[in-house]
Amino acid sequence: MLGGTAFAGSGAQGAAATAPVVTRAGLAPSLVAGRGANVDFAEQEAENAATNGTVIGPDRSAYTLPAEASGRKAVKLTPGQYVEFTLPQAANAITVRYSIPDAPGGGGSTAPLDVTVNGKSRTTMTLTSQYAWLYNQYPFSNDPNAGLLQPDWWITECSCVPSATTPAPTIPKPYRPNHFYDEQRLLLGRTYHAGDKVRLAVPAGSKASSTVIDLLDSQLVGAPHVNLLAADVLAFGADPLGRRDSADAFDKAIAFAKRTHLKVYIPPGTYQVNRHIIVDNVTIEGAGNWYTVIKGHQVTLSTPAPDGSVHTGVGFYGKDASAGGSSNVHLSGFAIEGDVRERIDTDQVNGIGGSLSNSTIDGLYIHHTKVGMWFDGPMSHLKITNNVIADQIADGINFHTGVTDSVVSNNFIRNTGDDALAMWSETTEDARDTFDHNTVQTPVLANGIAIYGGTDNTVSGNLVADPIREGSAIQVGSRFGAEAFTGHLWITDNTTVRAGTYELNWNIGLGAIWFYALEKDIDADVEVVGDNFLDNTYNAIMLVADFPVKDLYSVSNVHFKNIKVDGTGTSVLSARAAGSASFENVDARNVGAVGVNNCGSFNFTGAGSEFTVIDRGGNDGGGTTGPWLAPWELPNTITCDDRPPVVAPPAPAAW
Repeated sequence: MLGGTAFAGSGAQGAAATAPVVTRAGLAPSLVAGRGANVDFAEQEAENAATNGTVIGPDRSAYTLPAEASGRKAVKLTPGQYVEFTLPQAANAITVRYSIPDAPGGGGSTAPLDVTVNGKSRTTMTLTSQYAWLYNQYPFSNDPNAGLLQPDWWITECSCVPSATTPAPTIPKPYRPNHFYDEQRLLLGRTYHAGDKVRLAVPAGSKASSTVIDLLDSQLVGAPHVNLLAADVLAFGADPLGRRDSADAFDKAIAFAKRTHLKVYIPPGTYQVNRHIIVDNVTIEGAGNWYTVIKGHQVTLSTPAPDGSVHTGVGFYGKDASAGGSSNVHLSGFAIEGDVRERIDTDQVNGIGGSLSNSTIDGLYIHHTKVGMWFDGPMSHLKITNNVIADQIADGINFHTGVTDSVVSNNFIRNTGDDALAMWSETTEDARDTFDHNTVQTPVLANGIAIYGGTDNTVSGNLVADPIREGSAIQVGSRFGAEAFTGHLWITDNTTVRAGTYELNWNIGLGAIWFYALEKDIDADVEVVGDNFLDNTYNAIMLVADFPVKDLYSVSNVHFKNIKVDGTGTSVLSARAAGSASFENVDARNVGAVGVNNCGSFNFTGAGSEFTVIDRGGNDGGGTTGPWLAPWELPNTITCDDRPPVVAPPAPAAW
């Protein structure tokens, strides 16, 4: 616990604020205790710090700066303005999450940000928006002036298919701007103490019309790790100043280490690597991810690769599963800085990739790649721990196709452009995998955690906050060609915060946790136990089938137990599918609409809804309409309100 520190909800705001306010996912740490990653930095939201700028938000509307900010608030600075944070503990390093405007024609801009501590030791960070600001429909564009990428898709803005509509609708430009934020890290050069003041100031001469500061993370980084008994990449010609490409030197060090049964060591420095480093049966250690940085440029290939890639870039890859995959690979203690600015799904420009069995990945910082870690199985027994993945164009970590007996634990993932954590059982089941005690914040698109098919997998102890659009905190989905759910799925002791987002394609609100039957029934045993759903924009829980298949597929055999729901804009449960679910000891408060919004399959027959609610007792609390699970709603009373009004709930509090 941080001594002498105020927590969210107890600190002063505005220019007079002095006491540091430490949060986790924008909330008082006590509200999310025991959930998420145990990280070595303190999070401080800019809106809780001293500033002469303007607090923006709260706002959860997609395509707005507040919506993509942690806690749905941030501070907007114009030239000459500042935000000042009081350190809650000793620190020698900071991470600043920010947004600056795009260039008028796209492609990004740069702007200065002065950093001082106690009014001294000024350092100027050069902020960039070159890795932010996407536009348009999937797979998105860097051009703010582009017309619709998919004019034959239905869009919410006109409730039409533009290419099939006469007269053609006027679509504003830029269309659907998103992915506004980036982050930058800075070593302060010395250790400062609790109570010292870190000021972020926009110089008077800045050409940026505004600089938005979301938060500051501060931490005390230890001394660099040294390994004198390893194969040092410097001995093989690697350049720690990054002036020339070091990929060949890395390959030589790896080959030597394998022959001599040594580890590979990458000392402090910034190393330029512009292609994949293939790893198998090798251990690679850096000096720590603040000290050892592997940085690359995205390279356009002269001809597309066999896998469809048109670019390559920095990344550590196991061998392809078709070639037997890699095994006994251990990566730790370095950063990977990519150069990915557009989404091309066929490109293999991920931080870590390939097939890695019986391997570990620990203590990496992965930034500006397409996906932090994407694995194509079959493969097994991979352990991923203590990593930070930020500012990705697509996913954070994806277990794709036959990944088994593997663990993702104690990782921190922020600002992904697709699912932050995913198990995708395409072609072959993912089985017996675990996502445990990870923190996910502000996934710009899709879900915090997504499970697409598989058997006997576990999602436990995670903290997921502020999903933005077209997804929510946790999804269980029969989609994307995934194999069916079989056996069990355990979703236990997780906390979601400010989830339950708006789905613009359906024009409805989602649940913080949502089950989606699109391609198959979901009928495996799903146990949702001990989870907390806090400050839900719409529903806490949703079970839904896509409308064209609503009479084909159902969601059943789902069991909710020992759940706390603190605040829903609409209902606790939204049922938009056939099937059933049981509820036991589900306590809810500050519920904004009828507790159970039961539409079933929308056939509205005299027999009631096609969805059955099973009350196993102990379901307490409610909101504006009385008890959330009232006898009159059971077992299948039609209570359908397709788009109920939203009543914003109060902020979460101790239960």
